[in-house]
Amino acid sequence: MRRNLPRSKYQKGIIHPIKYLRDYLERDIRPDGRQFLRVRPMSVNVRSITQADSSSIFKIGNTTVVCGIKAELAEPKVETPDCGYIIPNVELPPLCSPKFRPGPPSDQAQISSKIVETVFLNSGVLDPRNLCISKNKLVWVLYCDLICIDYDGSVMDACVGALMAALKTLTLPEVEHNPDTGAIIVHPSKRLSVPLKGAPVCTTFALFEDQLLIPDPTEEEESLALARLSLVIDGEELCGVYKAGGIPISQEVLMKSLSQSKKRAELVRKLIDTAISST
Repeated sequence: MRRNLPRSKYQKGIIHPIKYLRDYLERDIRPDGRQFLRVRPMSVNVRSITQADSSSIFKIGNTTVVCGIKAELAEPKVETPDCGYIIPNVELPPLCSPKFRPGPPSDQAQISSKIVETVFLNSGVLDPRNLCISKNKLVWVLYCDLICIDYDGSVMDACVGALMAALKTLTLPEVEHNPDTGAIIVHPSKRLSVPLKGAPVCTTFALFEDQLLIPDPTEEEESLALARLSLVIDGEELCGVYKAGGIPISQEVLMKSLSQSKKRAELVRKLIDTAISST
């Protein structure tokens, strides 16, 4: 005997996903119940991984990214003999979403790693000269692993937030280096914080028909969007704009997204500072 099952909102969304989303947006509400311009709740924890030199967990809605920083001593690059360097690596394992498969890093993971690196180079938040111990001889290298354990959209926002929180709590042991003999003495008990300048914050937007712009999209909203736009704000300055294809964005929409990004950036900075001060 065949049973007639009621069609839930979720089933309607699978059958007609674009119409399903449009019906919500026309009423100034999002499928997850948010108001049109409201971002999801955010939370951050710091110093969560004891084996790392610094760590954090950044969560935006269901999207969760864990960051661990491991510092190692190395020779500087030939082109920058008085500078250390940072190597971010974004991992999007199958654990976080069924859209990712086991094996080599996906294209999205590699692109995300490059964007995170570019964000911190362009913003100047960390002066690489502060990682130099002995010019031409010895510098610090910061290996920053960013692992997404739950993917539900706006993953770049969570990655930048997690790395920023981890850098703010990073301390490095004091190191003595003799350039003549090459002797290196590390003092693990004497740790120094790394000076930072500013605090870049990333905000992602999804663009739909008629230049309809929504901040902090979920994975479902990202998959149905005609374009995605990520803006990186440091204080009052715009230090990064990232848009991978899609429909063109008008100047009016860009200015509107910039205004919303500045407001959200202030909230994220306060959230990180509060988390650090409470530990």
